[in-house]
Amino acid sequence: MGPGILLCRLDGVTHWQMLHTALRNHGNCFEDGNALRSLTFGSQQRMENILAGLCGTSPEDPLPVWVHGSVGHCFNQLTLNVIPHVLLAVVSACFLGTPRSGSGAPCRPGWGCRIAASFVLAGLFLADTVPATISQQELGPVYLEVLANGTAALAWLTHSLALLILCRSIHGSTRGPVVLALLTLLPLPSFIITLVWYYQSRTAWSPAHPAASSRFAILCLQLASLLVYVIGYLLPTTGRQDFLSINRSWQQEQLISEPGIPVPDQQRVAEDGESWLSRFFYVWMNPLMKRGYQWKLNQPQDVYVLPHQLQAARVCDRFYSCWQKKAAPHQVEAETVSLTSPIIAGNDGSSNAPDDSHHAQEAVRLFSVLHAAFGLRFYSLGLLKLASGLLGFSGPLLLNLLVNFMESRQEPLSHGVLYALGLFAGSFLGALLRNQFSYEVNKLMLMVRAAIISAIYRKALRVGSTSLTLFTVGEIVNFMSTDTGRLVNFCLSFHEVWSLPVQFSVTLYLLYQQVGVAFLTGLALALLLVPINKVIANRIMMNNKGMLKHKDMRVKVFTALALVGMLILPLNSFPWVLNGTLEAKVSLDRIQRFLELVDQDLEAYYALDSPSGTATAVEMRCAAFSWAPVEEESTREPLSTGTLQLHIENLSVRKGMLLGVVGKVGAGKSSLLAAITGELIKQGGRVYVCDLEQGFGLATQEPWIQFTTVRENILFGREYDARLYEEVVEACALSEDLNTLPAGDQTEVGENGVTLSGGQKARIALARAVYQDKEIYLLDDPLAAVDADVANHLMWKCILGVLKHKTRILCTHRTEFLEKADALLLIDNGRIVKTGTPADILPLVEAFPKFKDTDKRQKDKAPEEQSQEETVETKAEESTQNNHLIHKEEEKKEGAVAFQVYKAYWLAVGSCLALSILFSLLLMQASRNISDWWLSHWISSISQTANTSVMVCSASPPSPELLLFSIVGLVSPIQALDTTSVPSNGSLDVNFYLIVYGSIAGANSLFTILRAFLFAFGTIRAATVIHNRLLQRALKATVTFFDTTPTGRILNRFSSDLYCVDDSLPFILNIFLANMYGLLGMLVIITYGLPWIGLVLLPLAALYFSIQRYYRRTSRELKRLYSVTLSPIYTHFSETLSGLSSIRAMRATQRFELENQLRLEENQRCLFASNTAMQWLDIRLQMIGVAVVTAIAGIAIIQHQKQLGNPGLVGLALSYALSVTNLLSGLISSFTLTETMMVSVERTEEYTTDIPMEPQDKLVQVAADWPSQGLVEFQQVVLAYRAGLPNALDGVSFTVYPGEKVGIVGRTGSGKSTLFLALFRMLEPKSGRILLDGVDSQLVGLEELRSRLAIIPQDPFLFSGSIRENLDPQGKRTDAELHEVLEQCHLRDAITQMGGLDSEVGERGKSLSVGQRQLVCLARALLTQAKVLCIDEATASVDQKTDQLLQQTIRQRFADKTVLTIAHRLNTIMDSDRVLVMQAGRVAELDSPTRLSKKDGSLFQRLLHSGQQ
Repeated sequence: MGPGILLCRLDGVTHWQMLHTALRNHGNCFEDGNALRSLTFGSQQRMENILAGLCGTSPEDPLPVWVHGSVGHCFNQLTLNVIPHVLLAVVSACFLGTPRSGSGAPCRPGWGCRIAASFVLAGLFLADTVPATISQQELGPVYLEVLANGTAALAWLTHSLALLILCRSIHGSTRGPVVLALLTLLPLPSFIITLVWYYQSRTAWSPAHPAASSRFAILCLQLASLLVYVIGYLLPTTGRQDFLSINRSWQQEQLISEPGIPVPDQQRVAEDGESWLSRFFYVWMNPLMKRGYQWKLNQPQDVYVLPHQLQAARVCDRFYSCWQKKAAPHQVEAETVSLTSPIIAGNDGSSNAPDDSHHAQEAVRLFSVLHAAFGLRFYSLGLLKLASGLLGFSGPLLLNLLVNFMESRQEPLSHGVLYALGLFAGSFLGALLRNQFSYEVNKLMLMVRAAIISAIYRKALRVGSTSLTLFTVGEIVNFMSTDTGRLVNFCLSFHEVWSLPVQFSVTLYLLYQQVGVAFLTGLALALLLVPINKVIANRIMMNNKGMLKHKDMRVKVFTALALVGMLILPLNSFPWVLNGTLEAKVSLDRIQRFLELVDQDLEAYYALDSPSGTATAVEMRCAAFSWAPVEEESTREPLSTGTLQLHIENLSVRKGMLLGVVGKVGAGKSSLLAAITGELIKQGGRVYVCDLEQGFGLATQEPWIQFTTVRENILFGREYDARLYEEVVEACALSEDLNTLPAGDQTEVGENGVTLSGGQKARIALARAVYQDKEIYLLDDPLAAVDADVANHLMWKCILGVLKHKTRILCTHRTEFLEKADALLLIDNGRIVKTGTPADILPLVEAFPKFKDTDKRQKDKAPEEQSQEETVETKAEESTQNNHLIHKEEEKKEGAVAFQVYKAYWLAVGSCLALSILFSLLLMQASRNISDWWLSHWISSISQTANTSVMVCSASPPSPELLLFSIVGLVSPIQALDTTSVPSNGSLDVNFYLIVYGSIAGANSLFTILRAFLFAFGTIRAATVIHNRLLQRALKATVTFFDTTPTGRILNRFSSDLYCVDDSLPFILNIFLANMYGLLGMLVIITYGLPWIGLVLLPLAALYFSIQRYYRRTSRELKRLYSVTLSPIYTHFSETLSGLSSIRAMRATQRFELENQLRLEENQRCLFASNTAMQWLDIRLQMIGVAVVTAIAGIAIIQHQKQLGNPGLVGLALSYALSVTNLLSGLISSFTLTETMMVSVERTEEYTTDIPMEPQDKLVQVAADWPSQGLVEFQQVVLAYRAGLPNALDGVSFTVYPGEKVGIVGRTGSGKSTLFLALFRMLEPKSGRILLDGVDSQLVGLEELRSRLAIIPQDPFLFSGSIRENLDPQGKRTDAELHEVLEQCHLRDAITQMGGLDSEVGERGKSLSVGQRQLVCLARALLTQAKVLCIDEATASVDQKTDQLLQQTIRQRFADKTVLTIAHRLNTIMDSDRVLVMQAGRVAELDSPTRLSKKDGSLFQRLLHSGQQ
């Protein structure tokens, strides 16, 4: 099988499904009848005896049609009573799942009559059983009467329930499906015949026959009830127009009333309201299939809306109500459960969750909730599986009778016709039931998937931040993808777990029937055959040589071998099923662990009343907080957040005040805000917040930006209010930025705002908080990432302007802006050290005196300054020309998978290896077909030698190879009808035939092993090549590519698509190739043995071709749509996890949950359509298969009449022909699946060939110590982010001399960070040169260039790992050096407290504060030997005193090195050698800071003074 040995979620198809389909299509012995020919003519006689016993007739004529001048009673009961009632029951059952309309309209009066009449009829048939039992043979045999009455009672009961459901559906305003009404009239002839019999026999009112009289009375009541039913049906109903309007309103209600699922009128709802015929044969899918065929399936909206019962909102409601029921017993006086939190969800907050809610939720097991929500439906599907399995046995039994009929010359032709009809009926019903089972299981899997994904998302929104740190974002996203997929696949595995042993047991029983206790040997052999395979089979043949001396013994050997072969399907499948079950268990436990995390319990966290009166906004008394639960802290790995304790003895914030919070890095400022929003664990004390339900306006230290337009980011789900919006945009200094963006506020920003500068992100996040119009604002250093001018604007226009009447708590290191605060808190080491006015506190934290040059202070910007406001830098302008959206919708290829894709996969395998695989397959198939032909020839010759003309090998003989590797040629028993002994030279013949047969089988084994090895090797090699090419291309991609492509989309390529290439594609490709070669071999044998089957196969081939073309087109498009709609679910989830604190603080969890539901709904629609399309194909192929089986039976009968052909060859051809339909069906399915899987190769190829790459040229070889001096020269550098966008650098020229320290300043977006991007060649200049020590950087290899420069980025980036791995990734430094550099960066104490160099920093360093992360990045840079160091606003989140010390460290450590520093806090660069002032992408000024600050009208002077305002 190659590498494909794991059960996996595969776009609605699991490996188990594929395996099962492949094995079934590959010639399932139960369906093809290749294996049970051993049942003798006696079995037919047994059937006649049973029938005679039931009817009380003679075995010669068990079912007489005409008796004493009237219809035979048994014929009447079985044919005219039982069969119509069975049909009525089956069709009625099809309507039991019809969804309610929800309109609440009452049923029409006619429905009431029909329902009542149906219930009465069910009761009357039950009542009729009593006199029938008492009368004992008076009217008919007891068992016959019980059977007839029981069937009828069950049928009418089912029918009445179906009517009850239909009258509450959209059919309630009509008469309902016509077919149901017509079926109720089918038993009428039986009633009339019985009535006539009573009249003729004159026993209707005879006192001598009380039982008969009472039965006659019941019959009259039955006829009366049926009349009432007909009248009820004929009663007038609503007009057509009324019905249409009701139907339309129902559809609208169904689509639109579900929260957040708006659906255009023209969209059709799948399946709902369809007739049983349409449901069985998916007629309702035809319009969709046609659209796919016409290339009109281009977007998810083109696909049908999900049926009512599958819609995400409905499924989730049901799931959560079951969760609540399960949780209720564990909660004292509780009304909520762990998955819901009233305050956060934005409900009425009326629930009363207990403090220890997390103990209660531990008791709720996900499995038990799934069981309660979907268990009944799930287990009832087992009945379908059982019925289809039992019908599977009817085929071989009837085929056995048919073959016996062909061998016999005594049986009448009518028997053969009956067997053929039975074969048709069995295969037809079996096909229907199998198909319905698959369809219903797929629907259930969709429901389970929706429930689990929603539960995980909902849990993530509610779980406490401290608990969430136990998992990485990647792990949590994995719960939603991989683990959910495995759990969903269990739905299929479960039904196989019980059905395979049943299959196994039946086979063992049949084996016991054949050979008695010796079947234990067969069982042992079968168990050995699974691993050991062919060798054993060949040994059996040799060891049983002696038994072949007698014909009876020989027959037993073949029979036993056939039945042993039949054991292989369940034995081979079982490990797969078991594997799937175990994987599901592991995934269930993983998700369970996540769902058991402790939720935020805001009611226990906050006090509901303030002791200090209504004027208080926030109050804390004796409150202690921690990042880790008390019980975990001792056991937990040391994390910085885990060790920081926050102790607030007394804090009271009045409404409307501005409270400033200051303190050095890691003191606990952000933790204080987290404590107010409820993100920390409260260990004691009291916390009060007014207007808790309203939430907070929160601007976090690391701005969280959504991947959408600027406007949507600011509105954050609120209605657009033009006046408020303009006010907020102006207050947050965004007007200029929006004017320069290509589409203004409709421009899309990248994922996490990557296309914006740090300052722009901070201001958009601030604008979002302000627009929410909350009463309390928590601002975590929004001024850090902006220059002095903008910071001044934000302070005056926003914090002291728009928000002046709000309660504001502002944490910042920009202490110059805190003079206007009402009060300040000084925090150190998690405690409030001092509270007071700005005049008291600021001298304690400031590092520099203020500029007191007030006469030069400008209160307002000069008019000319406004005209000088430059274009906003950075990648904000990076928008595509189309619609100004930077991220295009994920591209979806159309049409057939291109030849280039197949070629790419062929080349990845390697041409020689690929040809070898195909050749080994040919050898394997040829040797197998030859071995089958040889055995057929052998048996024919023995038959002739022994003069036993009746002996036929009517099955594919035992090529032992297939005992493990395939199921096609399972041996069928050979039945001998006479017992003449074998001639004396038989043993010589046996030896000769055995040697040839053994040789062929041995060769076949070798070819099979060779093919398996080559295939596994080839596909693993292909997967490796494709992965490596994709990875290399992604690593070399340009920065622009990552800015415009969501991470979810890239991850989708590396997860789903590569998993497909690694695992699913080899698996299904293997099945496809095996099917293809199997088909070729079969056609050769069939046309050789039964030439005129070609008359049937040729038209079928044409039909097959048209169906598969029709299906494949639609299937491809649906698979692509599914892939395209999957990425947004994961992207949205990752985004939610990143912004959890903002979402919860602003009380937006309910909206986000709804957005997740909408994305899930869209994805489920495509998946449902894709799954159903597969069932649409399957039922059509199965029906063609039924036609072939019937045709073959007809040919067999004709052959029997004309006495044509060699029995051995005919038997072989017949058994092959029976498999050919399933094989053709398997071929189409596996080819379509292979093509579907190739979409993944197409998607990886798309990235491998289309991603824009950074230049890889290396034109100059530089010295090992280059640049040895550190001379940096920019010469007329012009740079744009993309073609067609304005220049971000416009002719920049300057020189930085070796060892010089240069500060770079300018307004947000003036091109400061772009200088660094150009220096590191993250973007290539349009023109100009950048020289390092006189060498043009464009001529140096990228890797070499970047490794010789050091940078401390604006957004501090840490790897998930230890402090040591972050400081010294290559492991070249000693502990002493690392400790020294930590000391210099003032981090040593914090790191020691965490647990030393080997303590973990958490995912992307989240266990450190933002300031501490910047210090770690600085420490990392200090350890490099680079001659040029670039610092991009690297100390923005560090307090002033620490910053001052750091500047000294940088000056000492980099005394002889060139340092370029971008700064917004100008005091950090006042001691630089020179200052470079950027404006609109040009160099505006370059001189020493002293000269520039004294030069009147200089930009630097203006920036300096606006910073002091």
